Amino acid sequence: MNDQAAKPAVRWTVWLRAVRAFSFTASLMPVLVGAMLAVSAESVRWELLPLVALASVLLHAGTNLVSDAGDFARGVDREGSHGGSGVLVEGLLAGRAVLRGGLALLAAGAALGLVMAWIRGPVVLYLGLAGVGGGYFYGGKPFGYKYIALGDPLVFALMGPLMVIGAYYVLAGGFAMRVLYASLPVGFLVTAILHANNLRDIAHDRRAGVRTLANVLGLTGAKVEYFLLVGAAYVAVIIMVAAEQIGPWCLLVLLSLPVAIRNLHRIGKARLDATERIATMDVRTARMHMVFGILLSAGLGLSAVL
Repeated sequence: MNDQAAKPAVRWTVWLRAVRAFSFTASLMPVLVGAMLAVSAESVRWELLPLVALASVLLHAGTNLVSDAGDFARGVDREGSHGGSGVLVEGLLAGRAVLRGGLALLAAGAALGLVMAWIRGPVVLYLGLAGVGGGYFYGGKPFGYKYIALGDPLVFALMGPLMVIGAYYVLAGGFAMRVLYASLPVGFLVTAILHANNLRDIAHDRRAGVRTLANVLGLTGAKVEYFLLVGAAYVAVIIMVAAEQIGPWCLLVLLSLPVAIRNLHRIGKARLDATERIATMDVRTARMHMVFGILLSAGLGLSAVL
C-alpha cells in the first residue's frame, strides 16, 4: 500500500526535475520587471498578473521539455554530459513522453495567451505566437535554432524584451520606450544563463555536431562573451539612470555585484579538461539573474511610488 502510494510522488519529482523548475526564475523575473514598470501606468489590470506569470512558466517548462527531447534524440545529452535534466539519459522517462509533455505545456501556455489576447487585443496574440514558436523551435524540429548558433540572440529577444514588453502590455494596455530599455539588462543576464551552459558543454556539443555560439567562438571567445553579457547588464542600468529613463533606486542592482564577480571569477578560470568545476555555472548564473531582477524590480517600484 505504501509502495503504491509512493509511486505517484516519485513520478512527480521526476517531472519536476524534467521541467527544470529551478530555472523558472528566468521566466518570472521579466514578468516582475514588466509589472513594476506598470506601477506608474494610468490604468493597470493587476488581476491579469497571475495569468501572465503562469503562461510564462508554462512556456518555459514546455521549452525545456522539447529541448531535452531534441538533445537526447540528437545524442547531445548522453552518459557523462552535464546538459539537460538527465531524466532521459538515466531512463527515468521516455523521449516521446517528454516531447508530448512539452507540447502539452506549450499548448496550455498558448491557451492562457488567447485569454489575454481576447482581453487586451491582437498585439498580445502576436507576442504570444512569437513566444510559443520561439519556445518550440528552440530545440524542436525542423529548425532547432539552438543547434545552429542562434540560441543566444533569440533567447535574448524572447526572454528579455519580448517577455518584459508582453507583461507590461497585458497589464497596462500599451507600450513605452522605457519598457524596452529596462528589458535589456534582463535579456543580457538570461542570455548569460544559456551561455554559461553552452560554455561548459563546448566539447560535448562539438562531438555531437552541434553549433552553439560558445563553440563557434571557442573557450576564450566564450569567456569574453560571458563577461560582456554580465557587464552590459550593469552598464545598461547605470546609463538608463543617468539618462533618466528609470529612477535612481534602480541602482540597487549594484548590490548584486559580489554575486556577479564570483561568477566572473569562476568563468575566467574555466578549462575544457575540467568542466566539472563549472558544471553548475548555469544554476549560479540563474541565481544572479534572479537577484538582479528582484533588485531592479524593487528599484522600479520604489521609483514609481516615491
